[in-house]
Amino acid sequence: MIPKQLRTLGTGAALILGGLITLNLASSATIRAIRFTNEAKRRKVAPPCALCRGKGFVMCKLCKGNATIYWSPLYDPVAINPCLCPTCDGNRVQRCLNCLGKGYD
Repeated sequence: MIPKQLRTLGTGAALILGGLITLNLASSATIRAIRFTNEAKRRKVAPPCALCRGKGFVMCKLCKGNATIYWSPLYDPVAINPCLCPTCDGNRVQRCLNCLGKGYD
């Protein structure tokens, strides 16, 4: 059998911990909602990105949209092997670095 003082202490600790967890969840949800509304407002009034024209993506600068690069580990290679582009992973586009993929400035 658990002593009454220990049981009271455990109940109080559980209440405080539960309150902190609830407060944490509520505040993170509120912050997320505020960020979403601010982002939506900014998206409405902000001019589109000049580099990607509002798309958020640009053609890959390393492979120039080919999805592969020609690479050899040797300085003066005998044969050059085509490899998947490490920048775009073969998608031929990369996220715009000017607007970080948002599509606006």
